[in-house]
Amino acid sequence: MIDGEGLTVARGGVTVFEDVSLSVDEGEFVALVGPNGAGKTTLLQVINGVLTPESGTVEVDGRPVTDCSARERGRLVATVPQDTHVGFDFSVADIVAMGRTPYHTRFGRTDREADQRSVRRALDRTDTARFADRPVDEVSGGERQRVLLARALAQDTPALVLDEPTASLDVNHQVETLSLVSDLAASGKAAVAAIHDLDLAARFCDRIVLLADGRVLAEGAPDEVLDATSLGAAFDADAAVTTHPTTGTPSVTALGEPRDRDLTVHVVGTGRTAGRVLTRLHDAGATVTVGPLPEGDFAAETARARNLETVTAPPFGTLDSAVRDRVCTLRDEADVLVAADPPAADGIATLLDARLPVVAVDGTSGADAEASGRTPAVRPQQTTRVVSPGDVLGAVVTVAPERELPADD
Repeated sequence: MIDGEGLTVARGGVTVFEDVSLSVDEGEFVALVGPNGAGKTTLLQVINGVLTPESGTVEVDGRPVTDCSARERGRLVATVPQDTHVGFDFSVADIVAMGRTPYHTRFGRTDREADQRSVRRALDRTDTARFADRPVDEVSGGERQRVLLARALAQDTPALVLDEPTASLDVNHQVETLSLVSDLAASGKAAVAAIHDLDLAARFCDRIVLLADGRVLAEGAPDEVLDATSLGAAFDADAAVTTHPTTGTPSVTALGEPRDRDLTVHVVGTGRTAGRVLTRLHDAGATVTVGPLPEGDFAAETARARNLETVTAPPFGTLDSAVRDRVCTLRDEADVLVAADPPAADGIATLLDARLPVVAVDGTSGADAEASGRTPAVRPQQTTRVVSPGDVLGAVVTVAPERELPADD
């Protein structure tokens, strides 16, 4: 339905993107994601004919948009802009009715009843019928965003282009809006949207196109595109990608700019306690290794999402020699060992028997973990501090005083 080939656009003498291609099929909802300035809005403006590219072509429903009149383009592509400012004091219903303009001749409307049906349907589907008679400048920014979506729906086009359609919406209406667009695509339209929220893009879109540095950096299904490596390259920041426990789709947590600290920590433990510990240490900039962990453990999934070196083994079994040797190597390369509620598996106590500082983490809630009486299986001769997960960073700094790892919360 939408087919862009070899698109190059420059603004003010600066190339926004070069030789970019994008296609969107009927029944497909595609998200454009990427850092500010990547060209997401510009690409949408090329698709709807607002901008003419220096090179390349765009066809919608088999027709080159540059060869179409404004009225013809208005019957092919409907746009929901990021800017919700309208500039004139019409009613909400009047604004939505403007979506029918491409179907009018210079002598007036051709089918008044069809216009009215389309407007009513658009108002109902966007939950804006209840304030249809209010002046558009008296509704909130989020409500105005939905009014502009209703106008696009009333336009009744095969292709739908949306620029940050959830930017002004509360959480409930973000979900409702993208769910509606997904339903519209499933009914046979082609929808493409610039979306800031990566979790929402992963949840509702069939395909994601990642733009960065003037090109398409990655393209495919959400779980193929949203990985730590691609996101790090695009946004110049560390990110952890996990699977959302409810939706089952990728969930992205931005960790900020990458920081390298001269400190290596090996974490032994399982479950959410170990997951919290390695997250806190990695966020602070330490090099973190983990293991041994059972396959499928929460801490193992957390570590993999952050691209941490992780050693896993079958649950409830005896550690084989290869696993033991690798864990011992990682342990010996570390500056500090953190024992975060380690399992009572055969050989764990021996793995903890190392001549380096140890911080033992108790998973019980509260700041005074020592009072719980639970101490992981560490050797008496080791330098050990028993702390809660929230205090692990400060404890690591204390036992490795010459290392520069800020203990800020």
